[in-house]
Amino acid sequence: MAKPNYSFAKRQRDLAKEQKKEEKLQRKKAAAEEAGAPSSDTEDEVAVDDANTADDQAPKA
Repeated sequence: MAKPNYSFAKRQRDLAKEQKKEEKLQRKKAAAEEAGAPSSDTEDEVAVDDANTADDQAPKA
């Protein structure tokens, strides 16, 4: 009868644990980026503000 390879089983458990940890980190990172990203309305307001600022800075002849 073959004896169990405990080293292999442990390595597989460790790899699974590490992969699960990485996936969890990626989910947290994605959630943080989603929460921190400005909405499209805010981007439109910034674009309008930039356009008004550019007109104010243009040299007047």
